[in-house]
Amino acid sequence: MQIADPWQKAIATRHFVAKWREGTLAPSTHNSVLSDHPARPERPELWSPGKMPKRRFGNSQGRASLIHAIAHIEMTAIDLALDMTARFAEQVLAETGFDTCSQFITDWLRVADDEARHFNLLSKRLSAMGLAYGDLPAHSGLWDIATRTMDDVLARLALAPLVMEARGLDVTPGMIEKFRKHGDNANADALSVIYEDEIDHVAIGAKWFRLIAEKRGENPVAHFRDLVMNRFPGGLKPPFNHDARFKAGFGREFYENLCP
Repeated sequence: MQIADPWQKAIATRHFVAKWREGTLAPSTHNSVLSDHPARPERPELWSPGKMPKRRFGNSQGRASLIHAIAHIEMTAIDLALDMTARFAEQVLAETGFDTCSQFITDWLRVADDEARHFNLLSKRLSAMGLAYGDLPAHSGLWDIATRTMDDVLARLALAPLVMEARGLDVTPGMIEKFRKHGDNANADALSVIYEDEIDHVAIGAKWFRLIAEKRGENPVAHFRDLVMNRFPGGLKPPFNHDARFKAGFGREFYENLCP
């Protein structure tokens, strides 16, 4: 998280996860040195949501802008996944025990590895379009979910994978269809890879949310809905990709009728 260069961050993340999988890294649950904000490069310039220009699929510039925006999401997602393991491993250890905590770390490092792979994939797509990550402004509010949920692993699980990433399941198929409509199959194929991986990420979030909620004696559905109402005041807005959410083990009872 403390590597500012985005490409070096992606490389370091993938290297770290490979070492974990090899068994050459010992589990760590100590989080006293964590920063509330990951290192960021000088570019892209971060703008508030209201200042971000609208993107149009009808021209190559608009499509490139969208790929740049998704690359920024994937870069932030690397930090979110790494922060999940580092910030909450101690909490998960205390509530579930060593073996379960080790699996928690393994799952979220797998997510971090996927997000780094996605960033590399989109960086190649940007290069093919004559751009690089950082050439365009990006959304400034993506880390807000992390800062709102640093106190509790269930809050983080609810808002990061089960609100924000699940939203990606709702909107990505439509983006893929629009790219294909304009003959941009290379970008459509890249988003299809990301879409399939993100079903798995939502499934990981749903699994851990249920497990930890039940360990605490909470009803997972009721507790998720309470967390969203209290910590995500904008509420959840349809349309929802019910099929993809169901495939991820995230049923309608969790998210329907949570609109403001």
